[in-house]
Amino acid sequence: MNSDKLSLRLETVAKYIPLGSSFADIGSDHAYLPCYVAKRNKISFAVAGEVVEGPYNSAVKQVKQEGLTEIISVRKGNGLEVISPNEVQCITIAGMGGALIAEILEQGKSKLSSVNRLILQPNVSAYSVRKWLVQNGWELINEEIIEEDNKIYEVLVAERGDVQKQYESDKEKLLLLGPFLVEEKNKVFEKKWLMEKNNWVRILKQLENAPDTLANRKKSEELIEKIKLIEEVIGR
Repeated sequence: MNSDKLSLRLETVAKYIPLGSSFADIGSDHAYLPCYVAKRNKISFAVAGEVVEGPYNSAVKQVKQEGLTEIISVRKGNGLEVISPNEVQCITIAGMGGALIAEILEQGKSKLSSVNRLILQPNVSAYSVRKWLVQNGWELINEEIIEEDNKIYEVLVAERGDVQKQYESDKEKLLLLGPFLVEEKNKVFEKKWLMEKNNWVRILKQLENAPDTLANRKKSEELIEKIKLIEEVIGR
């Protein structure tokens, strides 16, 4: 992967960045994503944010090599502290756990006043991301689920909107599985949730032989409910 050829995962993120927008890529690593969209004249300005020294230095080097220092500002810092209020219109956060993405957004809420689109790609626990979006008035406008190198990724695209209407039919199911993804139910979606279901069934069997504690009973009940949700959606 480089700034001319992104991974499928980052290509999917890139296609949702609005034309002509300013955006911040949080956890930008080598800054491949900002460089990729800048070279295609898709954006007006970008911030590449990175908290780790090594990737930060790589991003600085990459942006200089591409001759994009006037368009892309590489900054070292944690989460949304790398941007100023009203500086960007779009934020991308890709390649982290869902709980961490939600934490970054929560801690940086004061920076979101001018932001009208979030493009989020959690490696795990998209549930945590959807839950944060609902609690903070962000409506999903699209979702994709893709497979690359035997790993499955979800990409969530959100704008401010009527979040309650989106989840009024079955909130827990849609938070877990995704309202757009449930509607589409493609092969990657089915593969992911069959694997999850099989894993939960295995854990449930282990809990049957575990001590009969309140915590274990609660865990078993949660797993049974999740397994039912999966069976309702994919029919097996």
